Amino acid sequence: MNRLRYPAIAMSCLSALAAVVIFTARPAAPAQAPRINLGTLAPRGSIFHQALQTMADQWRRAPGGGVRLVIYPDGTQGGEADMVRLMRVGTLQAGLLTAVGLSEIEPGVAGLQNFPMAFRDFDEFDYVQERLRPMMEKRLEEKGFVMLFWADTGWVRYFFKEKTLTPAEMKRRKIFVWAGDNEQVAIMKELGYNPIPLETADILTGLQTGLINAVPYPPIMAARSQFQTYAPHMLDLKWGILVGGLVIKKEAWEKLPQEALASLREAAREAGKRIQASARKEAEDAVAALEQRGLAVDRITPAIEAEWRAEMDRLYPKIRGRIVPADIFDEVQRLLKEYRAGGGGR
Repeated sequence: MNRLRYPAIAMSCLSALAAVVIFTARPAAPAQAPRINLGTLAPRGSIFHQALQTMADQWRRAPGGGVRLVIYPDGTQGGEADMVRLMRVGTLQAGLLTAVGLSEIEPGVAGLQNFPMAFRDFDEFDYVQERLRPMMEKRLEEKGFVMLFWADTGWVRYFFKEKTLTPAEMKRRKIFVWAGDNEQVAIMKELGYNPIPLETADILTGLQTGLINAVPYPPIMAARSQFQTYAPHMLDLKWGILVGGLVIKKEAWEKLPQEALASLREAAREAGKRIQASARKEAEDAVAALEQRGLAVDRITPAIEAEWRAEMDRLYPKIRGRIVPADIFDEVQRLLKEYRAGGGGR
């Protein structure tokens, strides 16, 4: 009996020991890379989306196990105000936003975009933006967001269903404005315009149904949306520059592997440079492409431009302190005077 019993016990002990050895020798499962959800209105396949995809691949290979960046393009997470709210509650951690969304975090960013006809060329804009960036980034960080890069899509132009050249003619149009921008709506009404607040995703439907018949839009995006079909006239007036950038919640950023942060920042900077290098050129190419498809580019005379400048003189006192914080408004004006006084505007 003992001859049977002890070998059985011995075999059981050996099996248990082997199981322990196998378990302890098995390599530990790799820690799952932290996940960052990023929302944007940028269309899938656009240069903005492509740059983010390249950045995501670089983030995946960053030191410390990498970071998994999940991109939600096409406004699938809602409008930009919605995306900022989702970042604040933690559903999203990052966003590639225009100044519309960034202004939901820090109103001062509006000084770079919601300042119609302030900039006469890219050199003026670049001069002002470079000097405002440190202040803007500091304010964004104080409100819990880290700015990873800035970029723009070139000039915003007005697209109309009917030929529209003057402020008086524009006052007869139904003009798209971003939903939630209540101050802009109020100011436009004070000046005699007819603003219609909508989400970006509703622009084409609005044009098709006649709910709106005037839209300020970057040509690069208008070309993708076949705007010439629904708004076949473009006013050849440099209204403003569509500014944007990539922000991430500071709380989420600081939880990422510390050894990866420098790599992640560099990959983001490269993405911003890629967007900036191609966006402005593609914007001008887009105007030519739209013309070939039937868009009428309605050019203005010096007299009409003077009418618009006079209209801006009426507008600026209203946006100062209401849309653009007074200190930023004044600083933009000061920097423009400084640039032009130095001969940059000649």
